[in-house]
Amino acid sequence: MSSRSNSSNPEPAVVERAPPTAISAPGKVLLAGGYLVLDPKYSGVVVSTSARFYTFIKERIDGHAASQKIVVRSPQFLSAAWSYQAVFTKNGTVGLVPSVENSLLGSERKNKFVQLALERVLFLAIEKVGYQSLKVATDQGLEIIIVGDNDFYSQRNQLSERGLPNVIASLAQIPRFAYTDCSLADVHKTGLGSSAALITSLVTALMIHFKVISATDLSDDPKSPGKAFVHNVAQYVHCLAQGKVGSGFDVSSATFGSQLYTRFAPEVLQPLMGEQASNVPSKLQPFLIGTNASWNQRIQPFKLPPQTSLMLADVDAGTDTPAAVGRVLSWKKSDPQKASDLWTQLGASNDQLAAALSNLTALHTKNPAAYSAAVDRLCGQPPKQVIRGHMREMGRLSQVPIEPPEQTRLLDACLARNGVIGGGVPGAGGYDAIWILTLTPSKVNAAAPTAQVEGVWTTWKEMNVSPLSCGESMERGVRVENVETVLEWLKKPGYVH
Repeated sequence: MSSRSNSSNPEPAVVERAPPTAISAPGKVLLAGGYLVLDPKYSGVVVSTSARFYTFIKERIDGHAASQKIVVRSPQFLSAAWSYQAVFTKNGTVGLVPSVENSLLGSERKNKFVQLALERVLFLAIEKVGYQSLKVATDQGLEIIIVGDNDFYSQRNQLSERGLPNVIASLAQIPRFAYTDCSLADVHKTGLGSSAALITSLVTALMIHFKVISATDLSDDPKSPGKAFVHNVAQYVHCLAQGKVGSGFDVSSATFGSQLYTRFAPEVLQPLMGEQASNVPSKLQPFLIGTNASWNQRIQPFKLPPQTSLMLADVDAGTDTPAAVGRVLSWKKSDPQKASDLWTQLGASNDQLAAALSNLTALHTKNPAAYSAAVDRLCGQPPKQVIRGHMREMGRLSQVPIEPPEQTRLLDACLARNGVIGGGVPGAGGYDAIWILTLTPSKVNAAAPTAQVEGVWTTWKEMNVSPLSCGESMERGVRVENVETVLEWLKKPGYVH
């Protein structure tokens, strides 16, 4: 058992019981900055999605006082339930012990992400609110339900079972949080950053439920100490569960929403990267608190221009992203001059894309008439594809299929339609997905570019292209949800097997 001792915080005479907590966090699409976002010299353009992960926490109230049992369920999957015991000792420490049934049923029943989130937030909570408050908050036990919007997972089987065509309109006929009829390990993900959205929603919900922060701390301001605290803890847990300190753009987007992102220095997390509690400093809060200036990421809020639509599609193939990243970094190390030259050019092109989109948004605010004229002009022009060219060259040099020929042909067909202003393979690239940006013309009776793109997808034969229903999120990252609304969603048919 790992454990953590009480802080010097004074214990309250009376501890109020926490009401249920509901939190959600969005997925992400990295439009520009794949691979480069690992390097703090470069930035990435990250759009958060309207597809979100939800965490709901309530006391179990099962008649067994002082049980301290925490049950986590993800009912969209087969056998996706994990139970733990929060253990409070007489010398003022708290620890987390997985229940015996978790290990007896093998690795399928272990969930490192969930376990580390619970354990490390318990450690933070005893530092922040004290032994007695945390003990009361868990003495009835907790039930935690985690669900993700359907777009995080391929819906091909759902559409097929219902006899529905593989088009965007059909996705609305699938129940929310649809049951996948498979294990968590076997589900086909769509590359929207499910693990980062899950961890951000779970960590935030736990921090609010245990009163480490309050719901009002989730300000939209990227410099808000409360939201920065959530970000830092989520980054820590996510990196710890993955076994490495990644770029962090996915957790940052889940926390703050769409942004131009420049990574934090990995050294800030190195002292905390031991999975065993005995290898972790006695206090986590000084490392993770939102006012710690060692967290030096740069986050510039971003949004797509008006009349712009982000379209996403799941391509029924597979890409081993960690392996692709490893091979690109190996090439960069073996040919540093050529890699540096290419990354400099690609970084400049990424910055130009970000500036062009931001300038369009500013033009709409300053002069709507001029913006409408610019939109109509752009809708009739072929889009620039410099970034795609650089990405393909990186793929050629590193022998990694960053934009495979099959994806090139699909993207070229989409980009040939009027009103399509950009497109590519998100993040590290490969066969998993594509993104398309369209501008809707201001002219009356102009053909909708989204319909033209969907027409390409539905008739494409070389690969199985399945649209997603989500687009850009207008929300600023992680947010508090109405508990009653989430409860109603969870009661609807189709949510659970």
